[in-house]
Amino acid sequence: MPGPNLNKVFLIGRLTRDPEMRYTPQGTPVTSFGLAVNKDFVTKTGEKKEDTCFVNLVIWGKRGEIAAEYLKKGSLIFVEGRLTFRSWETQENEKRSTLEVHVDNFQFLERGTQSNQDNLNKSEKNIPDTGENNVQE
Repeated sequence: MPGPNLNKVFLIGRLTRDPEMRYTPQGTPVTSFGLAVNKDFVTKTGEKKEDTCFVNLVIWGKRGEIAAEYLKKGSLIFVEGRLTFRSWETQENEKRSTLEVHVDNFQFLERGTQSNQDNLNKSEKNIPDTGENNVQE
C-alpha cells in the first residue's frame, strides 16, 4: 500500500531572465524562466551573508501566456507548484536531467504601471482552471 505523498513548493524570488514562451506540437503554450531565491543569514562570527538558490520554473497554458506577457527579468513573484524531474538525451547521445518547478499559481509582488495592472486583473479573471498545468510534452 502506498504511503502518503506530498509534492508542494512555495517560493518568493526574482526572475533571473525574461520568460520564454513556446508551443508544444499540440499547440499548448509553455513558458519557462529562472527564479533566484535569497536567504540572508549571520555566520558564527557575526558576518552577514546571503545565499542564493536558482530554480527553473515552467508554467503551462493560459497562466504561462500571462507570465510571458507581464513578467520580465527582475520581477518579484510568489509561486506555488510542484517539483518535477525530467531527463533526456542530447543529439550527441549525452544524458541530461533537471529538477524544475511546474507552477500551478503565481502572484505578482510588485506593481507595474496602472494600465498593465488593469489589463492583468482582467486577464486573471478569465483563466479557466482546466488542469492545463498537468499537460506533459
